[in-house]
Amino acid sequence: MKKKIIGISSHVVINDLGALKGFKQLRLFHEYIQSVIDAGASPIVLPNTDNLSIIDSQIDIIDGLILTGGYDINPLNFNEEPKEKLGYVCNERDLYEFYLLKKAMKKQIPILGICRGIQVINVFNGGTLYQDLSYINNSYVKHEQDCEPTFPSHSISIFKNSILYEILGDKALVNSYHHLAIKDLAPNFKVSALSKDGIIEAIESTTDELIIGVQWHPELLTKNYEKMLNLFKYFVEKC
Repeated sequence: MKKKIIGISSHVVINDLGALKGFKQLRLFHEYIQSVIDAGASPIVLPNTDNLSIIDSQIDIIDGLILTGGYDINPLNFNEEPKEKLGYVCNERDLYEFYLLKKAMKKQIPILGICRGIQVINVFNGGTLYQDLSYINNSYVKHEQDCEPTFPSHSISIFKNSILYEILGDKALVNSYHHLAIKDLAPNFKVSALSKDGIIEAIESTTDELIIGVQWHPELLTKNYEKMLNLFKYFVEKC
């Protein structure tokens, strides 16, 4: 039986080593690829481009889309000026992933946003972000962990009326590598998980489309925690 094809967005970086210094590279945790394989699908890495016809062709061949982690989103995309604690932004990637998401939603294929990916989904659909966790009153959980990424660092509570509840149950332990977070939730989305300090940890579409965003990195947990692999399996099954 033909395997489903899952497109995985990639991260643009500027090489700073040796003779190739200054050239652009695509970078991606291999764990994204392996998690899709372990879930029974065939992954392909989607390179960033500003050629819209190429992006159209990328969407034509995939059955599902994973938006991955990476740089901060430019706050001009949600009508805010950049604040002091905003990190590095990549306008090229913002433009690419917004168009990629637009075409994927039009095609109505399942979409899974991870870390930056949940933020891309929220901003593209009309939501906003806190530019740093320090701008949030009463945020006390450490959301940028110092332990190994293959182990969780804090807990989340999951709402019963959510797809995520079907997959993970009412609570889960997650890893955490983010300093931005969702502020205003996009229309036609609902919150499906929160951290103990009230930070939005997962969202999902309230329409018929399967669009799920998670703020942690489940791809880094799948080897040690079967629950997290089940998230990828559910996603692939729906593709």
